[in-house]
Amino acid sequence: MQTITLKRAAAFIAFLAGAWLSTTAADYVITAYGAVSDTTQLSTRAIQAAIDDCANHGGGRVLVPTGAFKTGSLRLRSNVNLHLESGATLYGSTNLADYTREKSDYVSLRTQTSTVQLFYTENEENITIDGHGTIDGQGKVFPKLDWNDEGITRPHLIRFICCKGITISGITLRNSGCWMQHFLACDEIRISGVRVFNRNNYNNDALDLDGCHNVVISDFISDSDDDGITLKSTSPRLCENITITGCVVSSRCNGIKLGTETNGGFRNIAISNCIVKPSKVKEPTYFGHEHGLSAIALEIVDGGVMENISVSNILIEGTQSPIFVRLGNRARPYRQGQVIENVGTMNGITISNVRIINAGPMGCSITGLPGHRVENVRISGISIEQAGGCGPTPVPEDEKEAEYPEATMWGDLPASGFFVRHAKNVYLRDIEVRCAQPDSRPAIYMEDVINDHD
Repeated sequence: MQTITLKRAAAFIAFLAGAWLSTTAADYVITAYGAVSDTTQLSTRAIQAAIDDCANHGGGRVLVPTGAFKTGSLRLRSNVNLHLESGATLYGSTNLADYTREKSDYVSLRTQTSTVQLFYTENEENITIDGHGTIDGQGKVFPKLDWNDEGITRPHLIRFICCKGITISGITLRNSGCWMQHFLACDEIRISGVRVFNRNNYNNDALDLDGCHNVVISDFISDSDDDGITLKSTSPRLCENITITGCVVSSRCNGIKLGTETNGGFRNIAISNCIVKPSKVKEPTYFGHEHGLSAIALEIVDGGVMENISVSNILIEGTQSPIFVRLGNRARPYRQGQVIENVGTMNGITISNVRIINAGPMGCSITGLPGHRVENVRISGISIEQAGGCGPTPVPEDEKEAEYPEATMWGDLPASGFFVRHAKNVYLRDIEVRCAQPDSRPAIYMEDVINDHD
């Protein structure tokens, strides 16, 4: 019988441990490539060299250690995990010349010209940004120069196009020049445990999913000056098969929104167990709405379809018009020379178990257009506490068919609870409306609403 001494056993265990470690993906520490924890120096080349080396060796983890590093544009690659240790901060450069202009071949409303962003990738897969550190875009220094300059002269923080297998987890994202995160035509995205603060410039959305499929967003906490969690469709590609759950959203605009761009539309979207609330930070607002517009905004205005949408178990504090459902006909094309000739459709929306407090007096709305109805909407278990104080309010005469969709577009509505117009098969059940001040409007007002069972 063979025996092994304790010394030989220990050596053998050490050999096995070393062999195991040698088969795992390596860490590529950015300081080993020349990055310095000094925000007066630019570490772009060093960080990019670490990313490229990692990708060229089959992938692994690019490690940002504790410290403060400044960088310009970085391009992420397949199988790379950018990991920020606790106490690590990546600061975006405040010099626009340090940002690389990227022009995508994917045709959408927002790829007609080259754009700038801190993190960019296209046609890559299996990309992760995680850890317990912070990415700060320092976006306040980039002035708004014209109406549509987001991504042109004011950088996005993160922009991924046509990628698959994306994970964003655990990190804190702050102060983008415009949108914080824009995922365009991407599949299989998981965003969890991320904290966002984006209230330092115009167009400061927290998260934008644009024509993406198979997405899970959870445990997301955000405070943004513009929209919070936003689904868009700036090309014919729908946002499809998306769940949003366990999130806390503060926004000076819309908390959770499907729209405004809707060339493709939205299908199979589940939103649950979220809180929409005011920000506790008292700063001037760029957007101009101190208390927020809507908590839940569902919009189709550029053609496209919206179907099979579920919103449940939502707590809402504040906002002027907490729930806004709108089928309009702005008909904005996503590419030059295109004409949108069809009005979109909205069919199969369920909103249930929603508690609303401290809302403004405006009321909620579900509205289509003459000949184009919002169909099959079920609203149940809604408790609304709002300011009230309105007298009899006339029904809006102007349909505002082509206007930008916003909950405030008609001012105070003719109902303290729900104003419903141009709809089919709308079911309202267990709706409670309480007004802080006497209000002479009915809780529910319907016009041009039909039911298959009438």
